[in-house]
Amino acid sequence: MKLLFPLLMSLVPAASVLAQTHTASSQPPSGPPSPKTTEVMVILTVKEGVNRQQIMNVIPAEIRATVKLYLDGKIRQWYSRGDGRGVVLFLDVKTADEAHAIIDALPLSKENLMDHEYIPVGPLMPLTALVGDAPARQ
Repeated sequence: MKLLFPLLMSLVPAASVLAQTHTASSQPPSGPPSPKTTEVMVILTVKEGVNRQQIMNVIPAEIRATVKLYLDGKIRQWYSRGDGRGVVLFLDVKTADEAHAIIDALPLSKENLMDHEYIPVGPLMPLTALVGDAPARQ
């Protein structure tokens, strides 16, 4: 059992190559396949020139709004950025446009204090090479 995890992790690069090779032969050369979007990562960064007091004036309303989104199931995960300049949210949405609509309604966004970056994310594509196209066992 101790060796199983390292073995599986060592296979991920090989699986990546296999997945890319399989994809290249079965699809036209339009670029790498995109994973099915399961959520959108939103990186919020304090805009250049915004001071701490501007943020603190809005933060009580921002906290209430984001807690409500979390309790409603829209925010799956939230983290402080390591550099202290904002937060990273994982939203339970399927498109960046849906994420935009949620973030644009938040108080810090309405006050134009934050920059936003939206990144749709999904399952790690090379893992499909490990399981193939077979249906999952029940």
